[in-house]
Amino acid sequence: MFKQLVLATPLAILALSSSVAFAAEEEKTTINITADIPSKVFHARPVDPQFGKAEQMIYQLGLGTLTPVTGTYDVQHTNGAVGAYVEGGPQPLYNGSNTIALTYTFNGKVLTGASQEVVGDSESNGGMRTDLVIRAAKPTDGQYGLYTANPVVMFDALPRIP
Repeated sequence: MFKQLVLATPLAILALSSSVAFAAEEEKTTINITADIPSKVFHARPVDPQFGKAEQMIYQLGLGTLTPVTGTYDVQHTNGAVGAYVEGGPQPLYNGSNTIALTYTFNGKVLTGASQEVVGDSESNGGMRTDLVIRAAKPTDGQYGLYTANPVVMFDALPRIP
């Protein structure tokens, strides 16, 4: 009996130590979840949540122009119209010494530095989709290099006019 106990003890220790070794090998995944739910009363959001993060205007060599940047937006305001403007006024493309003018339009209306109605009361009540389009002026022959702009387009809920 003693012989069996002496033989069984090392086997039990070996089995337990291998269990501990297996337990030390584990993996985990951290999952960060967010949900940003817009108001049913007022919102103006890009359909593509990545829009605006890294947009490019591609230079078209044969035409000498830059492609526009376009983002489709879902817009709704159940208590009036929707206004929009470019914070600080329309920002140009800039490379440190030269600028290229940019024109911002939303729902076909040119944006300035002051809020103006871009979606009417009746249009925005049920919600709609429309485009923000940013176009660059044609660069001159002396304009080359990397140009950037970081405009902020603001949307505001305009009150219903009685």
